[in-house]
Amino acid sequence: MTQPDSPRADTSDGGVNLRLLWLQWQGAGTASVEAFASEFPLEVARRGYAVGTAVLEAVLPPHDGPTATAPVTMSGEGIEERDGVEAKAVVLDQLASAFEVIRRHDPARITTFGGECSVSVAPFSELARRYGDDLAVVWIDAHPDIGTPRSEYPGYHAMAVAALTGHGDPDVQELLPATVSPDRVALVGLHSWTDDDFPNVAEWGIQSFSPGELRATTHPVLDWLKATGCSRVAIHFDVDVIDSDEVVLGLGAEPNGLTSTEVRRIVADIDKAADVVGFTIAEFIPRQVMHLRQTLQGFPLIS
Repeated sequence: MTQPDSPRADTSDGGVNLRLLWLQWQGAGTASVEAFASEFPLEVARRGYAVGTAVLEAVLPPHDGPTATAPVTMSGEGIEERDGVEAKAVVLDQLASAFEVIRRHDPARITTFGGECSVSVAPFSELARRYGDDLAVVWIDAHPDIGTPRSEYPGYHAMAVAALTGHGDPDVQELLPATVSPDRVALVGLHSWTDDDFPNVAEWGIQSFSPGELRATTHPVLDWLKATGCSRVAIHFDVDVIDSDEVVLGLGAEPNGLTSTEVRRIVADIDKAADVVGFTIAEFIPRQVMHLRQTLQGFPLIS
């Protein structure tokens, strides 16, 4: 496993700001897609993550900097489970390709539009190589994503934090240029997990904050961030952290999460407290758009 390079010169006022489009869908386990998006045929539901990436790129403000797309196949090849990881073959291939795309730009900042949660692995690992111990990770998500190949659920998107902290599949870890020490990772908005994985949070030394701890203030997260000594932060935003009683944005409905107003406040407060060098939007499933595409399929002059 390679170690982080020494942090480069401060790039707060310069450096490439890359927007990375990574519509990876293969990391979401078949079982969860079938359970939570049963209104669509499986082949349509799984690729909903790719639709979500396209929608984000279409509706969000223009980008001041280069935009690049990480290669993703839409075929069903390579999605078999291997070594406890579903779609391991294609996940490894696309992870390597994503690093190639990122390194062509040598970015100081990376904004990633996903795709399922694992799209943060490559950009955050590359930022960890660049900034070393000066990088903290705030993982805003209903789930901890600390699964391993030994976990019951084989979906790679549930293993993203494990990989970033050096606890992932050996073949994945071999591709990463750097990892982030678990004591510099915080799980924010965590309120849904599986019993076989959750002990990893305490065992590895990852800090977690429930929605209830952050209803009125962001201070618990800001105090943690200050204690890390890091001046830079990468933020992962999984849209399923938003309370599903307000709106369902992700694959499954997760009630009792953070409200959209609370998430906006948390992100804004972190932005004031540290230099945000990485930001990911992940797990967006635009159901209305997908329903419309299904309706329009076969229409004259369209298909």
